[in-house]
Amino acid sequence: MNNQTRAQNGESADDSDSDFTNEQLTGNIHKIAIVPPNYTGKPKKGHLIFDACFECGNLGRVDYISDFEYDLFIRPDTCNARFRIWFNFTVENVKQEQRVVFNVVNFSKSKSLYREGMSPLRVVFNVVNFSKSKSLYREGMSPLVKSTSRPKWQRIPAKNVFYYRCPEHKRNYVMSFVFCFDVEDDVYQFAYSFPYSYTKLQNYLQILDNRSLDYYDRELLALSVQQRRLDLVTICDPELKNTSEKKRKLVIITARVHPGETPSSYVCQGLIEFLVSPHPIAKVLRENVIFKIIPMLNPDGVFLGNYRCSLMGFDLNRVWQDPSPWAHPELFAAKAQVLSLDKDPSMDLDFFIDIHAHSTMMNGFMYGNIYEDPNRYERQAIFPKLLCSNADDFSMSNTSFNRDAVKAGTGRRTLGGSLDENCNCYTLEVSFFSYQPAGFNHPIPYTEEEYMKLGRNLARTFLDFYKLQNYIVFNPSAAIMPKLNNSAGFSSYRSNNTLTNGNGNNPLLGNNLNNSTNGKKRSPTTMSQQPLKPISSSSMSNHNGNSSSSMSNGSQNSNAATNENKPKFFIDNSLE
Repeated sequence: MNNQTRAQNGESADDSDSDFTNEQLTGNIHKIAIVPPNYTGKPKKGHLIFDACFECGNLGRVDYISDFEYDLFIRPDTCNARFRIWFNFTVENVKQEQRVVFNVVNFSKSKSLYREGMSPLRVVFNVVNFSKSKSLYREGMSPLVKSTSRPKWQRIPAKNVFYYRCPEHKRNYVMSFVFCFDVEDDVYQFAYSFPYSYTKLQNYLQILDNRSLDYYDRELLALSVQQRRLDLVTICDPELKNTSEKKRKLVIITARVHPGETPSSYVCQGLIEFLVSPHPIAKVLRENVIFKIIPMLNPDGVFLGNYRCSLMGFDLNRVWQDPSPWAHPELFAAKAQVLSLDKDPSMDLDFFIDIHAHSTMMNGFMYGNIYEDPNRYERQAIFPKLLCSNADDFSMSNTSFNRDAVKAGTGRRTLGGSLDENCNCYTLEVSFFSYQPAGFNHPIPYTEEEYMKLGRNLARTFLDFYKLQNYIVFNPSAAIMPKLNNSAGFSSYRSNNTLTNGNGNNPLLGNNLNNSTNGKKRSPTTMSQQPLKPISSSSMSNHNGNSSSSMSNGSQNSNAATNENKPKFFIDNSLE
C-alpha cells in the first residue's frame, strides 16, 4: 500500500509498520481469569483477572505463557485494525509479592522477557501487537500504573521496561514491563498514558456550568454517531460578546480528535481553567478576545478506548476536506462552525489551533503550513517563538512548517487553505512522555499538572501576541508573570468554588496540584500515597544468559537522576 492510499484510509506513512492486521480482536476482555492450561476449578489467588470493559478501556486478549509471564494484545480501533497503541486495563486477584512480566506483543513489548533465574512468582507482561516501530519507549518512556489504595498515577521505572524486536513475533517490536504486586486486595490499573474520559470532560464542564459565570458559555454543537455531545465552549467578556463598535478578535481551539492522545485534553483543560480564572492576564484576555473551544472532537472514539479512529474506523483528522454529516458528524459540525465564524464580518479569526499528543518525540512543539506569500509564512513563526519564551517544555527546534501530502486532510492543512489569510493555523503537539528544558541533561516526565501548565502558558502567549500587535495594552506587575510557571502560584488565583478544595486538591484529578515542581515530585505524606515496588532489572538475565541491560529498555540511565528524586512505584528493596 502506498503512502497516498494510506492517507486516504486515515493513516500516515509511519503508522503502518506492523503485520498484525489480521487479528480478530473486536472487543475488550471482561473479568477474565487467566489460568494454566488444563486447570479446572475456581481461580486461586495469583491467577490474575484482567478487565478492560470500561470507558476508555482497551485490552483485546491475554495469553498465558507461564505462571509469571503473560502476552497482552491491544484491541485495534473499532472498524480499523491498523491502529494498536492505546491500552488501559485492570488486574486483580493478585498474590502479595507476586512478580510478573507483561509482554505487550502487538504494540511494543514481548514474551521473550523470560529470564533464567526468575522465581515462579515473577510475572512477565508482553505487548506484542503494537502498530508502530518508532516509540518513546526507546527514550525511557514507561507505562502508568495506579491501584485502589494508591489512586495517583505513577510511571513504572524505565529500568523495568524493555522495548525490542522479538524473534518469536516475526521480529515485530514488543514492549515488556516487569512488575511486582504488593497488596492482595488492590485492583491495579495500567495505561499507556494518563486517561481522560468523555465522562471526565462532561463532569468538568458541568462544574463550570454550575458556577454561572457570565463570561463562560457552553452549547451543544452536534451529536456523535452514538449520540454523545460535541461541546462548544465560548469564553469572553459579555460586553465584548455584544459589542458592534469594532471587529472582535477570535481564537478557535480544538482537541482530542485522536482519542488515545489524552495529553491534549489536559492541555485543553489547563487552557480553559486559566481563561475562566480571576487571574489578571485571563481577565484582560476575556475583555479583548473571544475564545471558542471544542475540547473533544471524537467523543465516541474516546469512550470506546480507540487510539486514533472514530466508532466507524475513520481518522477524523484526515477528513477535514470533505466531512460527511452521517459518517463524521463531529467534523462536519466543527468545520461548518469554523467557516461560519471566519465569514462573520464582525469577527477577525486570528488562530485555529488543534491540540494533539506525539508518540515519538519529546517536548511540546507546533506544526504550521508553508504559504506562497512570504509575509504570511514569516508571520506564522511569531506565535511559536512567543510560546517558546513562555513555556520551558516547548521546543522551537522541533517546530516545523510543511505541506506534506499525507497531512492534506488535517485541520491545519485544510483550514490553512480555506480561512482568511490573516488566520494562523497550527497543530500543537505535546509529548506522551517528557520534555527536556535547556540546561537539563535528562528528560522530565510529564504529569497531568505539567500538561495543564502548558495550557496555561498557551493562554499567556495570546496576551504576548496581541501586545506585540498593539491590540492589547497590558503592563502587569513583575510579580504576576512568573506565577504561571508553577501550579502553586496559579492556584492562588482560583476561586474557592472552582476545581480545588481547601487542601489544593483537584477532585477530578485526585492529586495535589502543588505536588509537582519542575518535574520533581515531593515525597508522599500519607500511607495511602506510599509507593509500591518494582523489580530490579539487574536481577534478570535473558535466554542467552546475558544481562537484561543488553536489551533496549529505552533509557536506563537517562532518567536516573530524575527517578532518585521521585517516589518510586513498587520498589522492591530485596531485589535492588
